[in-house]
Amino acid sequence: MHKRYLFALMCFFTIFLISGCGQPSTESKLTDQVKQQEIGSNDSMEQKETKDEEKVVTKELSDLKVHYIDVGQADSTLLQFPYQGEVFNILIDAGNWNGNEVVNYLIAQKVNQVDIAIGTHPDADHIGQLDKVLNTFSVGEVWLSGNTNPSQTFQRLLTAIDAKDVEYYEPRMGDTFEIGQLTIDVLYPKTISENDNDESISLKFTYGDVRFIFTGDASTGDELKMLQSGFDVQADILQLGHHGSSTSTHPNFLSKVNPTVAIYSAGLNNTYGHPHAEVVNLIQSRGIQLYGTDVHGTIIVTTDGKDYKILTKKEGTISPSSSGNTTNDETNSRDSQNETNPMIGSCIDVNTATLAELQEIIHFGAARAQALIDSRPFTSIDDLSRISGIGPARIKDIKKQGVACIGG
Repeated sequence: MHKRYLFALMCFFTIFLISGCGQPSTESKLTDQVKQQEIGSNDSMEQKETKDEEKVVTKELSDLKVHYIDVGQADSTLLQFPYQGEVFNILIDAGNWNGNEVVNYLIAQKVNQVDIAIGTHPDADHIGQLDKVLNTFSVGEVWLSGNTNPSQTFQRLLTAIDAKDVEYYEPRMGDTFEIGQLTIDVLYPKTISENDNDESISLKFTYGDVRFIFTGDASTGDELKMLQSGFDVQADILQLGHHGSSTSTHPNFLSKVNPTVAIYSAGLNNTYGHPHAEVVNLIQSRGIQLYGTDVHGTIIVTTDGKDYKILTKKEGTISPSSSGNTTNDETNSRDSQNETNPMIGSCIDVNTATLAELQEIIHFGAARAQALIDSRPFTSIDDLSRISGIGPARIKDIKKQGVACIGG
């Protein structure tokens, strides 16, 4: 299934040109309650000139739009910019497995082709609707980390890649691509070892003088490895890792990125407490402007390569969450692969979930899911051992996956 990406055959991790064939999009329709920021103010320009002393824009650029799509407790970002007379579309992650927000948003933006679709890692709140994207739109290339996942969500994505005969690539640290005036630098991973979150594809996008960084669910340890690589990680806009969790956004990493704006994607009143209070306080203490999809809805950054403006669908003020003090271990165990069931909000309740929902739990096909339903109720995850074929090793796998839970 793994077809090597077209450009990887041309040179060894050098700069590539990619032909774009997206379709022109319309302006997104936002409410009148709009937040705007212009770098053009004197104070902001002074900061930007200090950060960009050696950067020069050699020509006028058309607008790049970066849509941080409101997909609840999940992630999805659309980048759009003109290239060779048409609009080039790059999709980073595709929401949660049980929604349709991404496909609906792309349709609303008049997108009919996605030139590059990137799944930062195989958790279902990042690749959840990517198979639907492949089955709805013409997709040029899919980039994945190379890590795998036993979930049906990941298996559906692999099936869609094969069925649509889409070009496939696994980007690695040091890869650089040029698409018109947009440069993409791959910051991470260097290698993979089935540590899904920790080996999220992390990217820096440079458009003129304006830079964006995305790190998926990469941990603070991975952020430090990015710094140790010697790459220039300085950027104007940082998407906070892991939905604003304290497992990401190391203070040293934040200092090196030195963003003016930080944006996170999280669900309103989510049970993980994202964004965590530690991260919100860190961002705000450094005078960085903070936006989140839980508070502001879809967020659109528009830049001409010199200045940028930020439009939000809703007004709002971000305050540290009272539940944002979740420990790193608790977050890792509950949120590593959160194929969210709306009945519980953070997991699949084995005592109430449907047959289809139960099959998103590792080791549960249709027959075993039906056996689970017939054996309800369960008092704990360990109690699932009452089901034929579910022994201690598989109980351990189920706990590690972090999808199944016992509702109150």
